Amino acid sequence: MISNAGAIFYAAVEAIPLAELQRLLDLNTIGAIRVAQAVLPQMRARGEGKLLFMSSIVGRIVLPPGAAYASTKWALEALVEALAIEVAPFGVQAALLEPGAVSSGALDDVTTYTLLDDPYTAILQSGGPRAGMITPEQVAAEAADAAEKPQLPLRIPIGDAARTLLAARHASPDDVPLLATATVD
Repeated sequence: MISNAGAIFYAAVEAIPLAELQRLLDLNTIGAIRVAQAVLPQMRARGEGKLLFMSSIVGRIVLPPGAAYASTKWALEALVEALAIEVAPFGVQAALLEPGAVSSGALDDVTTYTLLDDPYTAILQSGGPRAGMITPEQVAAEAADAAEKPQLPLRIPIGDAARTLLAARHASPDDVPLLATATVD
């Protein structure tokens, strides 16, 4: 099973409409777990199966102005990490696919929420990460390769840009944000 539903919006944390954050959580996180719950009984009964969840590199690194989207992927990462431990005794594997930016069209015209006289304009103008974008076909090919592996690693970065950014994050101290992209005057 590959769970690949998702939506995104941009906003500084202070400007996130809570109802929109709930909508993202319902789709990106709860929806993925709902799908897993539907197929798990059959996989456990067979004594085998693979659950692949489309996360993102922002499930491990926050890149403004996408904190809301990242929070849904961080939550998915936690749930799937626990799930992988829980289902292993039944012969079922769970893994997280972590692409960077994908040229699927989802990032072409992202809804952005702002404050009146927004002090976060510099962050919002960045429009989020687009460097090293990969195609949906590249994501599909790497997801298919992952599904073919006899033993899944828990996390599978997809695309060179994702692997490079995650390696940089791993090499950085945990007490320093990886990308300080904006300054406030």
